[in-house]
Amino acid sequence: MPNIPSEMNAIEVPTPGGPNSLHIGKRPVPEPAKGEVLVRIKAAGVNRADVLQRQGLYPMPPGATDIPGLEASGEIVALGPETSRFQVGDEVCALLSGGGYAEFVNVPEPQCMALPPTVDLATAGGVPETFCTVWTNVFERSRLAPGEAFMVQGGTSGIGYTAIQLAKAFGSPVLATGGSDEKARACESFGADRGINYTTEDFVKVGMDFTDGRGVDVILDMVGGDYIPRQLELLAREGRLCFVALMGGTVVEADFGLIHRKHLTVTGSTLRSRTIEQKAGICRALEEKVWPLFKSGACWPVVHTTFPLDQAADAHALMESSQHIGKIMLET
Repeated sequence: MPNIPSEMNAIEVPTPGGPNSLHIGKRPVPEPAKGEVLVRIKAAGVNRADVLQRQGLYPMPPGATDIPGLEASGEIVALGPETSRFQVGDEVCALLSGGGYAEFVNVPEPQCMALPPTVDLATAGGVPETFCTVWTNVFERSRLAPGEAFMVQGGTSGIGYTAIQLAKAFGSPVLATGGSDEKARACESFGADRGINYTTEDFVKVGMDFTDGRGVDVILDMVGGDYIPRQLELLAREGRLCFVALMGGTVVEADFGLIHRKHLTVTGSTLRSRTIEQKAGICRALEEKVWPLFKSGACWPVVHTTFPLDQAADAHALMESSQHIGKIMLET
């Protein structure tokens, strides 16, 4: 059996606030309950939701740990009762309800996945949250079909590069926005047909020109705010607008006549609050339909930089600067 200590290092948020409100402390190593496995964490992805939690703006689901971190990779070191998919010693990546900013975490076994082909253990810690989010929102909720035009706002974020890769791999022409020429070109390096520098270009005009005036079929948006009425204008008939975040604001004036006349669908979802069964369904879909794309080279992780766990504050400061391209990681 692996040597499991009684205590572990973990990032705590004693008081909501800025990046420096993150502190490393000691917590008891948890014991896996029924249906759970204990994972010794190698790496964890940093996500915008972690920043919101640190700021006190993202309520945790009932029963979730207050330790941040929604995805991680590592080695299974203990099994709870009624587990069967994995064994002690298996390397996995996992979708979490929290707890990734630590040395150990309990995970419902169905939310663990085998590592994607060609992806090493440290890098895999930045895969589950973004790939689960994109899969369920773009392909399940928005029903993106091969050949339909797709746009993602913020194409150099973890969600952004994942959406570009998956939409392209499943046969869609892809547009992606970024805040500089460098980021627009990075979007194209991830597979986008056209990167758009939103500081110098009008994404509505570019999208209309790209589709010969027909409009875009699906838009994945993390901005909201004043982007919403412009996106309704850009969508083609029967188009779908899907929100995974609303960083630019939640209240806006928009012409709902466009929704009515063009038969549009406006939707969105969160991942953290879903049931274990719902998350398990997404994880199994990734293993079946997306993991082979890593083997073929159609998908690959993009890591901007990795910080030691005790430098989580620096990782959050970088996240909030929006200077990164790809995932920011923490490593134990």
